[in-house]
Amino acid sequence: MTDKIDKAPGPAAAQTPYEDIRAIPVRRYGRWVSGVVVVVLLGWLVYAFSQGNVMWGTVGDKLFDSSVLTGLWHTVLISVTAMLLGLVLGVLFAVMRLSKNPVTGAVAWLYIWFFRGTPVYVQLLMWFNLALIFQYLNLGPIYKNEMVDVMTPFVVALLGLGLNEGAYMAEIVRAGIQSVDEGQTEASHALGMTAGQTMRRVVLPQAMRVIIPPTGNEFINMLKTSSLVSVVQYVDLLRATSNIGANSGAVMEMLFVASAWYLILTSIFSVGQYYLERRFARGSLRSLPPTPWQRIKANLGTLRRPEVAR
Repeated sequence: MTDKIDKAPGPAAAQTPYEDIRAIPVRRYGRWVSGVVVVVLLGWLVYAFSQGNVMWGTVGDKLFDSSVLTGLWHTVLISVTAMLLGLVLGVLFAVMRLSKNPVTGAVAWLYIWFFRGTPVYVQLLMWFNLALIFQYLNLGPIYKNEMVDVMTPFVVALLGLGLNEGAYMAEIVRAGIQSVDEGQTEASHALGMTAGQTMRRVVLPQAMRVIIPPTGNEFINMLKTSSLVSVVQYVDLLRATSNIGANSGAVMEMLFVASAWYLILTSIFSVGQYYLERRFARGSLRSLPPTPWQRIKANLGTLRRPEVAR
């Protein structure tokens, strides 16, 4: 009698654990439904405006009008200069408020309290009518002139926007400075740095990661708030388009022109803000956030991304 020996299955008979797995694309019905709803709403909105009594040809003709472009340049100019003034004042008053000197701290608090507590529109009118209180600006042998000649529309707009922005920037900068660990300051003092050197070389560079995002938002908000300067006779984008609309009767059309340029400006500066934030995030993140083009490619890829079914 012969013994039967069970033979172990050979390599060919072994089953691969993943041979029955198939990649099945997941049906994302919610995305398609929401996309269709959004497209339908946008189409309805375009159709509604196409049926209105709007002279779209005028919008296209006046988009690059010389007066509109001049007002556009004035808007960018007053926004940038007022933001620079606000940044300088913000850093100054943030440091003053964090100072251990009770006088400088109280002055900084009063400045922030007043300019954050009153509307920009009111502040612009106050600077514009300052000549009703002071007829002359007398700085002794340095400068003397009538207040009406000193407070030009540009100066009024700069003071109204810049001083108001400085109050908000002071709080943003203060939050950024306080986000830096106190050990950094102690270490710099141990190396022999003065308080000014510590603030300039150690604290502020690290605080920029916290300061940059809200500063970009403040600038974009400033760009739109600058439309209020038309009340003080400053010919910005809104006032330039309003003047053309009042003379030609195309009021709504010129408002569309102004809105188009504001959208273009905010889009350009939003992209610049994103890359600036990305630059300052290099030292704190292991991997940088994706660029807008990378996000678009990733979102398009999710529409056809298969998931493994086991």
